[in-house]
Amino acid sequence: MIDFRARVRAALEERHMSMRGAARALNYDVAYLSRVLNGKQSPSLQLAEGLDALLATNGELVALATRPDQAEKNLPHRRHALHGDLGEGFACAIRDTSQRLIALDNDMNGLPIADVAARAYKSVHRQIGEGEYDRKAEHDIQSAAAELAEVAGWALFDAEKHQAARRFNQEALFLAKLSGDRSIELLVMQNMAMQAGWVGRPREELAIARSIIEQGRLSPRAEAIFRVREAKGLAGAGQESEASRSFDRARSLIQESKRCDDPYWAWWVTANEIDGHQGFAFQEAKQWRKGIPYLHRALSQEGGAKVGYRNISAVRLLGCLLGVEAWPEAEELAESIIPSIGETASARTLGLLGVTAQRGMSLPRATMGVRDALHSLSDALNDDPYAL
Repeated sequence: MIDFRARVRAALEERHMSMRGAARALNYDVAYLSRVLNGKQSPSLQLAEGLDALLATNGELVALATRPDQAEKNLPHRRHALHGDLGEGFACAIRDTSQRLIALDNDMNGLPIADVAARAYKSVHRQIGEGEYDRKAEHDIQSAAAELAEVAGWALFDAEKHQAARRFNQEALFLAKLSGDRSIELLVMQNMAMQAGWVGRPREELAIARSIIEQGRLSPRAEAIFRVREAKGLAGAGQESEASRSFDRARSLIQESKRCDDPYWAWWVTANEIDGHQGFAFQEAKQWRKGIPYLHRALSQEGGAKVGYRNISAVRLLGCLLGVEAWPEAEELAESIIPSIGETASARTLGLLGVTAQRGMSLPRATMGVRDALHSLSDALNDDPYAL
């Protein structure tokens, strides 16, 4: 039975199209497509859909990429070790590590990966610095290392280790530029803008977002996330009407987007994601009633991607419900959050939850039921995380 890679190669040959031409048409790095077609990396659904549309295979490539009996064929032939092959296999090992960490980060409510990701990158950083790799694979290794540093930077940010996150983001940006990997460079800049906004530097978030938007050459979904960062920066600076227009522009870009035009990491840039950020902006501005419908939609994740930090929208929704004194809804939501606290690794989410609970318990008009639910929530935050 034919597998995904063989079918893609046959379709390319039928249409007299090169792998480089296909990568250019889909706005993918040719090195990434080469790794997939050579069995060194599994195809993403986004890539399969893009190739299916480009090569007019009427859903065949998507089916091959997602069929359970083909999954093993679509995976790399072997799992590489970070301390093994130091040629192309080294780059594959780095990417394998990044993909496993990303899967863990999105599992359940986000497993703690910051320390593991940082240590894995430090090992790669040492080997790159000592030159212990095949120079022919240098750019591929640098690109893979940039992605791993980006994963570590994101995880450290979510763990509220902001100085370390900035260091790893700078490393990722340096390696992305060195390797010429524009896709990872954009992702790192997005992360840096997000961190700036989170730590109370909205003007920096806005400046980063606009510096990328003004360069142009962005796919719709990539531009959408930078429009979100622009909107958040504007909202933080008190420019609410301008922020609303940027959020609207981000939504229109999502609707226009063809998945094959977007970078491979943009799977999480969805309408639900935009709703969560706009709800966040309203909550920060104490416009709780306006934020509630956006946060409800963010939690629904209809047609959206599963992300490990999803619970942060529930916490923000709780804050909004408390703000408008919607006591029955706030009590119900607080009680629904309690069981997941022991499984939540995000320090951002847990910290925000603690602040929200304390504020809610201090509200003079809060009902006894709300107070009891928030006390239970606060107790759960202080429980032994290793208790069963």
